[in-house]
Amino acid sequence: MKKDFILPDIGEGIVECEVIEWKVKEGDTIDEDQIVVDVSTDKAIFEIPSMYNGRILKLYHREGDTAQVHSPLFAIEIESDVDQESDTALQTVETASDTTEKKGRQEQAIQVSAPTAQTDEKVLTTPAVRKMAREHSLDLASIAGSGKQGRVLKEDILQHLSGEKVTPVSEVLPPLATTDRVEAIKGVRKIMAERMSDAVATIPHFTYVDEVDVTALVDLRQTLKDTYASDELKITLMPLFIKALSLALNAFPILNSRTNDDFTELTYVASHNIGMAVDGKTGLLVPNIKQVQQLSLLDIAREVTRLTDAARSGKISPQELSGGTITISNIGAIGGTAATPIINKPSVAIVALGKIQTLPRYDAQGNVNPRKIMTVSWSGDHRVIDGGTIARFNNLWMGYLENPATMLALLR
Repeated sequence: MKKDFILPDIGEGIVECEVIEWKVKEGDTIDEDQIVVDVSTDKAIFEIPSMYNGRILKLYHREGDTAQVHSPLFAIEIESDVDQESDTALQTVETASDTTEKKGRQEQAIQVSAPTAQTDEKVLTTPAVRKMAREHSLDLASIAGSGKQGRVLKEDILQHLSGEKVTPVSEVLPPLATTDRVEAIKGVRKIMAERMSDAVATIPHFTYVDEVDVTALVDLRQTLKDTYASDELKITLMPLFIKALSLALNAFPILNSRTNDDFTELTYVASHNIGMAVDGKTGLLVPNIKQVQQLSLLDIAREVTRLTDAARSGKISPQELSGGTITISNIGAIGGTAATPIINKPSVAIVALGKIQTLPRYDAQGNVNPRKIMTVSWSGDHRVIDGGTIARFNNLWMGYLENPATMLALLR
């Protein structure tokens, strides 16, 4: 039976996607949950999996083409022995007509939910893979999944049965280039270029630079790490930077504001949706943590880890990239002491964190001591923020960072 896969409504007002890369060609036999194509929106790149076992009959678009939402993306000839559980699930999705059901269809086609327990029935996988595991008397919970969010794929079962170890791509050295290579500027890279150009052309940037003594903050981070860190929870300095920034925004809400396109309105946003610039494989992405003012340090740490991993893989939802109100760019994680960051429009401010250096500094008694010093570089929209405002705001933020105990009375 022939069936067209309809490009689902991804939300956020997105009406089209760019076809980035087909993982299959016409005539190929594919398995349920096998990735068929990568598509790109103006927010991120998504993997589109097959819902059935079958054979690819037609690819309706070439790589680089634009596909419209609710239009056919590819056609598949479905095998007659499709697992009944999968078939029933898809029929439920395809007969949905209201908005809630469409969203469910989208999430089934593109996104994966996190497991709630490490049992055979709760492991992320498909009915076909579960059936294969039963045939070989395998415990799915004991098999490491290589799919998104640990999803167990057919390849993981086969690898487990063969006992072979696949060499990570990172261990394979790329060959030296002998000729020039030309590639199209498209996808996330093209979108990033357009947005950065627009921000520079329309926002009068000004930069403010200062030094922060983070010696006490580094010690606090180590204490938190020793107490709370685990394989699932990484404790870095970033959650502390983010929470302190949110506390400072309470006193200076203008830095959490945004302008409309024609600069006739300024909106003071109640939610502190603090973004993090991440250098992912698909280009620069800025996911943001929602409602930071209501989150604990550990909640923020979990979100930092989750969003950073998702952004670096390029597989992140539009909702996690939209709605940001202010941005932190941690260039120091790679190198460099200062920068002139470009504002993530329509926000009005962004800060770049330099690398932490151990430098000599005088104490109150005139003695020289080694201190951990970090440079912070602010860019502000000079139409909204003046130099005095950003200086006072930065001083408050620095106060929390240099004396983290002062944050305790304000944490929620």
